[in-house]
Amino acid sequence: MSRAAAARKLAGISQLRAPPASTGGLLYRSYGGGSSGSRKGSLPRRVLSIGAISLAGGLVLSAVNDLAIFHGCTTKAIEKAADNQKVIEAIGVPLVRGPWYEASLEVGHRRRSVSCTFPVSGPHGSGFFQIEATRNGEDGLLSFLRHHDWEIITLEAHLHVASDDEQQKTIVKLNLESNGGGQCGEPERES
Repeated sequence: MSRAAAARKLAGISQLRAPPASTGGLLYRSYGGGSSGSRKGSLPRRVLSIGAISLAGGLVLSAVNDLAIFHGCTTKAIEKAADNQKVIEAIGVPLVRGPWYEASLEVGHRRRSVSCTFPVSGPHGSGFFQIEATRNGEDGLLSFLRHHDWEIITLEAHLHVASDDEQQKTIVKLNLESNGGGQCGEPERES
């Protein structure tokens, strides 16, 4: 095959792949006889599609925001509880946060305050923490991602400690005060 024949073949291929016709810089596909009624009918569909996409995006953003709040305030609570000797004696360290779907989260006052109950576990037992926290700092577009801005106001630990008897568990209830550097009240033991 000569060079001239190869050039003609390439020129024929490029003509087959020509871009679609455009009008005014906008590409569109015609499905009907070109009546303006078909274009008017598609406007409500476009508006509905944009609205549905916006609603779905808003729901996803809200869920991500709540998950970031949950992660931030529970991380601070676990750090605080891990410094408490009574918690260490009860269930040991490391403390492991349970899954987010087993927790309850109430967010209030422009996402600056939170009340949360979430499961925790350690090598010697498990339980749940109840916390109330507030977020310090300025409000910004991504301020909910800064988990270090949470201040734990109250932290109550309900811990189930396994005893020698398999059928009996001891419940230890601790109130960790925020101003005492992780001090706690007397544990309540129930059988």
